[in-house]
Amino acid sequence: MGAQPVDGVEHYCHEIETYLCRKNDGHLIRVVGPSFDLVSGWAARGVPLKVAFAGIDRSVERYYRKGPRRRPVKIDFCEADVLDVFDEWQRATGIRNPHSTIRNSEPRHSLPSALERALMRLTTARATGAVGPEFDGPIDRVAAALDEARAAPGGLRGEARKSLIARLAAIDADLLTAARAALEEGQLAALTREAEADLAPFRGGMTPEAWARARAGAVDRLVRQRLALPVVAFV
Repeated sequence: MGAQPVDGVEHYCHEIETYLCRKNDGHLIRVVGPSFDLVSGWAARGVPLKVAFAGIDRSVERYYRKGPRRRPVKIDFCEADVLDVFDEWQRATGIRNPHSTIRNSEPRHSLPSALERALMRLTTARATGAVGPEFDGPIDRVAAALDEARAAPGGLRGEARKSLIARLAAIDADLLTAARAALEEGQLAALTREAEADLAPFRGGMTPEAWARARAGAVDRLVRQRLALPVVAFV
């Protein structure tokens, strides 16, 4: 997957501009000059539009949490979140763009801080009614894992850390199982079609096995998004 042609880049930037306008309650923030270069870079990396939209959503939601907005959100403010969501999408689908790499060289979030964010999103999802009481078990297990990570002086090390990370992977799998079960059959089918449409540009060079893995990962990501669920696994 290479960089998009010029007309494709212009369409990409226009779609981002339109989406950001909607998120800013109709206030237009033009994607021109340095902002155009920034968003063009996302297109060159192969960031799907829906992934970029999810990153913008994350930035706007965080801005709202700080209190009443005083000015519109600019696209430059969304850069880190867009690339973070793109990293998550690449890990979920297994798709790698030769022009883009997962940013392993950048500072990682600590295990306790990652757990704090996951627990906050889970409890928010429960409080807002996005998920039901069937998610109490996973929420309790995440809370217990956070307590364990906080209690270790200097942080968990060695086998204790490996054991906790393995448990988090199991909790994450249980969370996805509960999430899929919470959706109606028609909803899950619709998310599967959406995932296939998002992955369609990449299918030509994929083996059937790679396609199945990518589709499953993309569906899981959309399921999380539908129910406002975090990734609990620490990778």
